[in-house]
Amino acid sequence: MSFAHNFQDAIHPARAEPAGVDDTLDILGRMGVRIAYAKDEEIYGQDETADLVYRVIQGAVRTSRVMSDGRRQIGDFYRTGDLFGFETGSHHRFAAEALQDCVILVLKRSTLKSAGGDLERLTWATTNRELDRAQEHLLLLGRKTASERVASFLLDLVRGSKEDTIDLPMGRQDMADYLGLTIETVSRMLSQLQASRIVCFTATRKFRTPNIAALAKLAA
Repeated sequence: MSFAHNFQDAIHPARAEPAGVDDTLDILGRMGVRIAYAKDEEIYGQDETADLVYRVIQGAVRTSRVMSDGRRQIGDFYRTGDLFGFETGSHHRFAAEALQDCVILVLKRSTLKSAGGDLERLTWATTNRELDRAQEHLLLLGRKTASERVASFLLDLVRGSKEDTIDLPMGRQDMADYLGLTIETVSRMLSQLQASRIVCFTATRKFRTPNIAALAKLAA
């Protein structure tokens, strides 16, 4: 089911965010609609018109681009609270899919721009953050070794979570496509980190970091 179809069928207005969240994001919640997406469902397509913006309310999202020969590059991952879908041009260079069952807040790009004030500043801040993330990703792909790439990826997840046990919403192939590695290399690097007791996997997609200092050193 296409995103456009989902958006037109959304009949329940978004409710205000829970108490204690930032006022600006609370305003976003009142301006948009919430749409539920099933695991692996497309949120928007590669090269689709970028007339909407999004915020993850629940779940996780990946962006990806498939090249003419079938190879896939993961652009980024977005977790609860993240804004995504901002483009400098008129079309999305990457597609976006739900990594797991998700609830996404959706609002028109034009509405966000016309609101001005704090929302306009939020737009600029989000665009700048996307640029920073793209530059970090370029550095990771261009200059880091396989072990450094995997360590950097896990460290980013740790820093973005308030929990001791971190959920990995993405699979090994998603990680490989994001890091520019094979799935075999990713699995081997994760096994080495676990054998060194730098990370501890309590399940296939859950891990802890008993030695975060060593993980940070390896990532650097």
